[in-house]
Amino acid sequence: MNDMTDSPAVSSASEAQVFTILCVDDEPSILSALRRLFRARGYKVLLAQGGQAGLDLLEREPVDLVISDMRMPEMDGAQFLEHVRNRWPDPVRLLLTGYADISSIIEAVNRGEIFRYIAKPWDDNDILLIVHEALARKALELEARRLQALVAHQNEELRSLNDHLEALVQARCARLLSANESLQGVNDKLKVNFITSVKVFTALVELRGGQLAGHARRVADLARRLAVKCELDARLAQEVFIAALLHEVGKVGFADELLAMPVVNMDAAQLELYRSHPARARQLLMPLPDLSGSVDLIAAQLERFDGTGFPQRLAGDSIPLGARILALASDYDNLQAGVLAQRHLTPEDALAVIVQGSGKRYDPTLVAVLLGLLKPLVPVGAAPAVVMETQVMVHALQTGMVLSRDLVTPSGLFMLPMDQVLDAQVIRKIADFEKSAGLVLTLHVRSDATGPDLTARP
Repeated sequence: MNDMTDSPAVSSASEAQVFTILCVDDEPSILSALRRLFRARGYKVLLAQGGQAGLDLLEREPVDLVISDMRMPEMDGAQFLEHVRNRWPDPVRLLLTGYADISSIIEAVNRGEIFRYIAKPWDDNDILLIVHEALARKALELEARRLQALVAHQNEELRSLNDHLEALVQARCARLLSANESLQGVNDKLKVNFITSVKVFTALVELRGGQLAGHARRVADLARRLAVKCELDARLAQEVFIAALLHEVGKVGFADELLAMPVVNMDAAQLELYRSHPARARQLLMPLPDLSGSVDLIAAQLERFDGTGFPQRLAGDSIPLGARILALASDYDNLQAGVLAQRHLTPEDALAVIVQGSGKRYDPTLVAVLLGLLKPLVPVGAAPAVVMETQVMVHALQTGMVLSRDLVTPSGLFMLPMDQVLDAQVIRKIADFEKSAGLVLTLHVRSDATGPDLTARP
């Protein structure tokens, strides 16, 4: 028995996949008819006169679909397709039979797991339709495998990144353990480092536009103060604070034009894109399970107290309290930054707009808390009055000083967190940065950590 191979010419203008069909029959006339039929439709056709010849050909050639006759000498179609299934499970298998032998067909289905059987004599349109359907299913299976492989690869990369991050955290923990006298001290320092990392990430996002600079830190400070006034427990207050630091992360992919445009000037398409940023933030932060509580607050920040917000149109107490706090703090700062309105409002005017939105956009109870918190009005990002601090130029910094505020450049770049203890290496880096950037930096340090005449400049 001989095996015969025929490959039709494929137009260079076509980039469609060319599927390979293996036809197995002991009658050359049947094989010739199948070859003519499938060649005309652009398939690559392989012919084998008998089951063994078909197996030999499969050893050498990749095949997408196998059509086998049922009645063949030495090895019938059920046996042949069973071998194919066991050794090459990927090709789709069809059975060609001229006998109405139901038991034989059932045996072939069970042993060879065939996709369909085709009765002789066949109708050309019917067999072409069956082959097209079978190959379409195979194409879907191949695409599903490709996507599964892609997802597996991406998951592996994420696991690798997580492992790397975990290694960095563990190394940081080891250094902290050697520098602190107790486990509680280590845990406190880790919390500070986590908040610092969030602030650094937020600062990178805010570099996109001038209106964003410092916004997240101001909102986080006000949101935390509101949470404390509302007597939220420490965990919920922390979630509100983190949510406020990250609430704009969904805007990271916005065009510069959209970032600079006040919301009132946006057209319908731009407004729809703008309203999508909480959902995009949820997608970006989803791989971080420790932030799940804060992510839920970020996702609900555009809900309105009257139930006309986005995306779920939640109303009243159905909106998480942290999300209501976040909306209030964010809008108060955005009104002053010119993000929501066409002009920059004064703190007094911004507060008046908030009051007008009470019961509509904002929770009336929280608006009352905000009024009590901001009277007399103070800058949103001002340091607490209880902190005694002194302004110090870089040249006058001394080891052991403690920052009373975050160190932020005039352009809004976050450098060091509040409560950072300055050592010789940190002071040297600050001085190098000031010199290379051509800036004059002023730091705020706690008064009890400063020496005399620290603000004098030579």
